Amino acid sequence: MPVGGASEGAEQARRQESEAERADRQWNELMQEVRVAQTGVQILFGFLLSVAFTPAFGQLSDTDRIIYITTVVLGATATGALIAPVPFHRWVSGRSIKAQAVRWAARLTFLGLALLIATLTSALFLILRVATHDAFVPWLVGGVVAWYLACWVVLPLWARQRYTTVAEEDVD
Repeated sequence: MPVGGASEGAEQARRQESEAERADRQWNELMQEVRVAQTGVQILFGFLLSVAFTPAFGQLSDTDRIIYITTVVLGATATGALIAPVPFHRWVSGRSIKAQAVRWAARLTFLGLALLIATLTSALFLILRVATHDAFVPWLVGGVVAWYLACWVVLPLWARQRYTTVAEEDVD
């Protein structure tokens, strides 16, 4: 089997784990992933909140203020989605629905990552607009977004397709 090619079903069979053990493992793996994203989005959101209290904020154009407000709202929603698995788990803990909690937490994490891309895009757009006032800014931001999508979506989907065998897909 190629490195990194085990689907969840094949991995479960190889590990000889029960559904409960699988849900526990998946939860732990998801929480490790979420910790990385949470830290980044919380730091970004904190910086965004502080911008409104700087002297330069009063000099922003109306358009830049709208972009700023949009960025802050996106940051708040990304933060909420990436933190959501924790209270979700607390509310359903002990109800014997860990597998469903994992699925919902994964969905919230994907949503949070999508909102994080939007937040990063909006923040980068605002910063480059204010710093350069250049018509090239949308193209530069578009290139960065393409890079995010390549790293966060295209590469994982390519690896998933490339290293998952048909037999492994049938197991899940």
